[in-house]
Amino acid sequence: MTGQPRTRLERVRASVGIASLALQQIEDDLRAHDVDQEELAAILGELIEDTDPPGGFMAAVAQLLTAAARRAEQVEPDRDGDASCPLHEAAALITDNAGQRLIWAARALHPQQGGI
Repeated sequence: MTGQPRTRLERVRASVGIASLALQQIEDDLRAHDVDQEELAAILGELIEDTDPPGGFMAAVAQLLTAAARRAEQVEPDRDGDASCPLHEAAALITDNAGQRLIWAARALHPQQGGI
């Protein structure tokens, strides 16, 4: 079967779909009635401590936004930062705020979990 190669946008669209399904699975697991505080802390820890990619899921999202910001710097009209600055800020918010808050929540739920 020799079909047309997929375009970049089609590959991105497919990848976003896969990521959305994976996130939906995590959300479904979080909604389970038998999730206790220790397991919830471990699940939160996976979002920030996973070894592949280094730094976890949140760091991977921030890295993706940083890559988009760097590309925007090269292509945005007038190179004025109207596109790249919000992308850099979004990456920083994920790393500095969202990631740190996940750590705090996981520690509050399971303070003995030293790795988080």
